[in-house]
Amino acid sequence: MQDAFVRCRAYRKDHGLFAVVEPALGRIMLEIGAVGAVVVPAALGARVRETLRADGRPSPGPIITHPRSDRWTFLTGPTDNSYLDMTLFADLFRVCAALALPGSRIVLPSPADELTGYRDWIAPPLGDYRPDLAEVIAATRSCATPAAKGSAAG
Repeated sequence: MQDAFVRCRAYRKDHGLFAVVEPALGRIMLEIGAVGAVVVPAALGARVRETLRADGRPSPGPIITHPRSDRWTFLTGPTDNSYLDMTLFADLFRVCAALALPGSRIVLPSPADELTGYRDWIAPPLGDYRPDLAEVIAATRSCATPAAKGSAAG
């Protein structure tokens, strides 16, 4: 568990991710608000990552993988009121994606998670950079269209 505290301090100091360690399980928890999150199936996540890379950003991430559930979480800039948009909610729901709600918590990779393969970084944090929530949402929507699915190389 000590490793989780060390990692959590690094997330705070080096990446502006003001997480806390949940004492009972040693998980590193981050409250959604100053940092947003978009959760997508891994196959869609790969397309979103490529779209974000193509737009010339310093990084497409940070992106967390959850191999057992085959999902990716894109960490973004601050959350906004997008979660109130029912059209967006429906668009994301159709492709099994979701926005993390303000005040909810997500789990950041810990050393124990990485050793067990439970949770890891696809694209680790790069300083305190995070793409804008709106940019990740737009990339997710564009990659979720039938034309985008058909054009993705496997």
